[in-house]
Amino acid sequence: MTGAFGPTESVCPVCLRTVPARRERDGEDMLLVKTCPEHGEFRIVTWRGGPGPESWHRTKIPASGGAERLPVRRGCPLDCGLCADHRQGTCTAVLEVTKRCDLRCAFCFADASGAPSDDPSFAEIEAMCRAVERAGRCNIQLSGGEPTQRDDLPEIAALAATACGGLVQVNTNGLRIARDAAYARELARSGVSSLFLQFDGTDDAVYRTLRGRALMEEKTAAIDVCGQVGLGVVLVPTLVPGVNIGPGGDGQIGSIIDFALSRSPTVRGVHFQPVSHFGRRPSGERRRVTLPEVMRAIGEQTGGRMNAADFSPPGCEHSFCSFHADYLAPGDGSVVPLRASRPGGSACGCGDAAKGRRAAVDYVARNWAAPKALPEAAAGAKDFDALLDLCRRGRFTVSAMAFQDCETLDLERVRGCCIHVVTRDVAGAGTAEREAASGGRDYRLVPFCARYCTALDGTPLYRPAHPSPDAEADS
Repeated sequence: MTGAFGPTESVCPVCLRTVPARRERDGEDMLLVKTCPEHGEFRIVTWRGGPGPESWHRTKIPASGGAERLPVRRGCPLDCGLCADHRQGTCTAVLEVTKRCDLRCAFCFADASGAPSDDPSFAEIEAMCRAVERAGRCNIQLSGGEPTQRDDLPEIAALAATACGGLVQVNTNGLRIARDAAYARELARSGVSSLFLQFDGTDDAVYRTLRGRALMEEKTAAIDVCGQVGLGVVLVPTLVPGVNIGPGGDGQIGSIIDFALSRSPTVRGVHFQPVSHFGRRPSGERRRVTLPEVMRAIGEQTGGRMNAADFSPPGCEHSFCSFHADYLAPGDGSVVPLRASRPGGSACGCGDAAKGRRAAVDYVARNWAAPKALPEAAAGAKDFDALLDLCRRGRFTVSAMAFQDCETLDLERVRGCCIHVVTRDVAGAGTAEREAASGGRDYRLVPFCARYCTALDGTPLYRPAHPSPDAEADS
């Protein structure tokens, strides 16, 4: 596809078979329309309002899908590994180091509910890292479950830092970080540069709804610890209509950004994630919000200090997957946009997917890590290097990623994905055949939205199903 609208492919949200689909215009909105021969037609809004899809869409020169280049046999999304049809390399590799968690969240893409015996061994994690090495230089996110459930996470981080050549980040709820500064210090010493911190609002009512209990005090304590030990923090709110996005009294976007700015430079930015309905979610929950709605809410809830005109499409992943903007934050709550987004493309500034991936790897590593201590010369800001250091410390990013679920999955977007989960439990993809095709390598790279895709009844596309307490209670 070369434009915003036209044919693509998707999956049936009931049976997960690959089906023809198309992106259609409906006034100012964009819909994904698809028809399953068994379960009928499905229509879902994927882009609501301005900026319009035509102005946002970017065409990219495809890049190699990575070193594996497995043959295409069953077609997207069942040949991931990555297959020969994939159009982007790896920017971020996600390593699931545990299925355990110390929260039972209403929404959880990983449906975390494991036991210590389910954790991959250190040898298995070494094999995961070898898969990342084959993908080339990238950033690594240690995820789960809750990765800080592992006492050996510092050792895992050191191994990951050697394998990826880029930034190592921990995707965490922050609870252990808040109470264990020594553990956080070991993470920083072992090569972790940044925490991707679950942060849904500044009001404990939000946490009680989404996470099961009040957490704001612990979130704040975790950020304080990170400032002490030299870890950068990116706040990651899951945006759920009726809970924390607004409009009205439940709008938390503005207060989250204000809180983040008040904790700069430890907090490097905010990365919003509109809720997607995969993994664990409340029964019957289908409310969703689209990227342009998030952009507009940011403008409304920051009083216009930030606005939709500040934001750029991505240079790495598909243009309908994300947005971002860079600001200079002087420390008084104000922000200065560092670039205008339209016209002029993305932060990566190119339509070449391979160049965009390399630029994105560097961008994340540079902007999401903790800032280096200022040299003494910066106190007077009398030389150019000191001024650059001041700019680096004051840099603040606002971004969002629209992950796809079984209703919104657009296989053109999947083929352009650069966030890949290291996995070997490819249940639906002909494991034995693929083992032979990949030379017996256990672990491969699966695009994030394919890896976690689950049907309306909870059946996973890739992950082996395991009963959850909620599912047992409902049966």
